[in-house]
Amino acid sequence: MNNPKLIISIATLLLAIAVAAGAFGAHALKNTLTPERLDTWETAVQYHAWHALGLILVALIGAYFQVNIMWPASLLLAGILIFSGSLYTLCLSGIGWLGAITPIGGVAFIAGWIVLAIQFFRAEF
Repeated sequence: MNNPKLIISIATLLLAIAVAAGAFGAHALKNTLTPERLDTWETAVQYHAWHALGLILVALIGAYFQVNIMWPASLLLAGILIFSGSLYTLCLSGIGWLGAITPIGGVAFIAGWIVLAIQFFRAEF
């Protein structure tokens, strides 16, 4: 995941999925989910979209500054899959224990941004 072109391609697909998930929640799930679960769905969509945009930023930083972005990109991608994925699945399935997995995705998001900061600080330009 140190290829900016690949990362941007993945990120743009993730953004398309985030838009579809948002629309699905607003229309198809509006009358199906409880207000609390709909809020959970919206949180999943927001973190999904913001971090997909973040992946584009990471790729551009990697390309422009020649910074190693393998770990930051991988951690942000893992965060989207684990954090948002667990919340989407929780909302659709009602399996409550999936909420226990969600913080792992949050930790991946935080770690991704911290690792990017470290990589950027260590870079020589």
